[in-house]
Amino acid sequence: MNSPRLSVIVVNYNVEYFLAQCLYSVRKAAQFADIETIMVDNNSSDGSVEMTRRLFPEVKVIANKDNLGFSKANNQAMRISTADYVLLLNPDTLVEEDTFKKCIEFMDAHPNSGGLGVKMVDGKGQFLKESKRGLPTPMVAFYKIFGLSNLFPKSKTFGQYHMGHLDMDETHKVDILAGAYMMMRKSVLDKVGLLDEDFFMYGEDIDLSWRIRLGGFDNYYFPETRIIHYKGESTKKSSVNYVLVFYNAMIIFAKKHFSKQNANIFEFLIQLAIYFRAGIALTRRFIEQSILPFLDFVVILLTLISTTAIYSSYTDIIYPTEILKWLFPVYGLVFLTSIYFNHGYSSSPFINRILKGVSWGGLIGLLLYGLLDDEFRFSRVIVLLGAIFSAINIVLYRWGLNNFGFPSIIFKTIPDIRMAIVGKTGGIQRVKKLLEKTTNVPKVILEVYPSYDFQNNTDHFVANLGQLPDACKIFNINQIIYCSEDMDSGSIINEMILQENPNIELKIAPPESTFIIGSQSINTSGEILSLNSQNNFTKEESKTSKRLFDLIASLTLFIFSPIMIWQQESAGRYFRNIFQVLSGKKTWIGFAPIENHKDLANSIKTPIIRLSDPYKKQNKPKEFFESLNIQYAKEYEFSKDLAIIWQERNHLDN
Repeated sequence: MNSPRLSVIVVNYNVEYFLAQCLYSVRKAAQFADIETIMVDNNSSDGSVEMTRRLFPEVKVIANKDNLGFSKANNQAMRISTADYVLLLNPDTLVEEDTFKKCIEFMDAHPNSGGLGVKMVDGKGQFLKESKRGLPTPMVAFYKIFGLSNLFPKSKTFGQYHMGHLDMDETHKVDILAGAYMMMRKSVLDKVGLLDEDFFMYGEDIDLSWRIRLGGFDNYYFPETRIIHYKGESTKKSSVNYVLVFYNAMIIFAKKHFSKQNANIFEFLIQLAIYFRAGIALTRRFIEQSILPFLDFVVILLTLISTTAIYSSYTDIIYPTEILKWLFPVYGLVFLTSIYFNHGYSSSPFINRILKGVSWGGLIGLLLYGLLDDEFRFSRVIVLLGAIFSAINIVLYRWGLNNFGFPSIIFKTIPDIRMAIVGKTGGIQRVKKLLEKTTNVPKVILEVYPSYDFQNNTDHFVANLGQLPDACKIFNINQIIYCSEDMDSGSIINEMILQENPNIELKIAPPESTFIIGSQSINTSGEILSLNSQNNFTKEESKTSKRLFDLIASLTLFIFSPIMIWQQESAGRYFRNIFQVLSGKKTWIGFAPIENHKDLANSIKTPIIRLSDPYKKQNKPKEFFESLNIQYAKEYEFSKDLAIIWQERNHLDN
């Protein structure tokens, strides 16, 4: 049996949906080139291995029991490859059908080529400048770290890191290839070695690219074919952890390839960059997360003070200012805490969440008032009116900021989804069925035929692909989904690049899939539209809220256990459940057990009570519990858990 021309190696870690789309595109491209595909999984917990074996039996799978990192995992596959060429391909990519064919032909025609990278675009069709890079010498790193490369991107001196002076539509020799698509000649790797395993993540592509150049071979940027790279999925590049890992990888590279003096200069610059970038990241995060609670706190304090002043003017009652000086801030913190746990500070807080948070805060404030000694009590009316007017004032000032240019820190509403689906009948119907399972069903759906020359002579299609721009304007479309079973990857990338409206989200529905992948902007990571993307328990704020509820509920149930145990069948199981929840092994409330909701179920601890338990005696259909699960995951609030525990208070010994 002859060896394949190309081994495509994909290292995966917990990006199942992106991996599936990537492998679908690789399968299409394999029709035009002699390739083998190897997927190395670094101990993912999201079902990636099972999915690959089920949907892509042609793919060789290496399932690691630990996360070995990018370098070791790729080396595992490269060592067993017998192909002429090796391609390191990120799982969050999509290749054109002719990508492998064109790359092999180019490498065959340039015998001194050691490595090759291609033109990469993001999920909005925007060119990714890391498609071509120069060697990060100390000066190049200095220009990059301190922003000169951004100020002068086309400069041959200052823009060297991304080689901005080179035309992105022409083939060039470059120093550094991007690890997202890194094609190399196997015979060259045999001479210069594989990836350096001292690099766990980041920097290993720079190191190997430079060793290829030091070995006397050329690296090429080849824009005759393109890929989509949903950059940023496996790691959050704005995080402090990313800054530390990435720049420390640069230090390893400098010590390996530069003279001791240059390496020391480079390390000094990198250390400066680490503190500089980490400081900026921490400061920005603190400001972003604290500005809205701070403004709310100020509004609440002013509201309580003004309410007291107005109320006392009508009643002639003088309230002790010394008490109010410390009581009002306490009440303000109670309100803030309540707003927080009602998701009033989430990425898209709604008015009802804010109102609910203030209402709960007012209720808790009244309860606290009842616990005060007589000498500290001032007026229940002020607490009640303060809560009402605080809610009104918070909504009004947020509305004002939202309408005067500060929408990023204010409550938002979910806009109506007005969608165009580009595909043939089967693909469109499959996408529509998937959309029916989400909680935000599109208000408008246009069905668009994926061709420019199709004559719209049926009632099924509103437009053809050539008429899509006009249709988007007429129907105010804000999302476009391309069915990749009905369009080749090259055509999809063309359409994404040609799309001129930045407010339209572009998504792709891979064939035979239960998910849709897209990107909301050029600055955001890829977005998955699936059951898992509707799950708020993937967010830290929901996890924190649920954990806090579990702790409060467990302690309360323990305190009232002398009463509660008489309502249970087993006192032993009742106390066991309390301590298991306290220790974090279990949670009080969890999803209904539905086979295709395993991703949802795995996002929280094993529950004591399931959403389906209150309906045991009712003959509810499966669809009812599916909707219940999705709604719970989408809009989790601790008040829902409280209601279910109260409803199932006689069955806490499950």
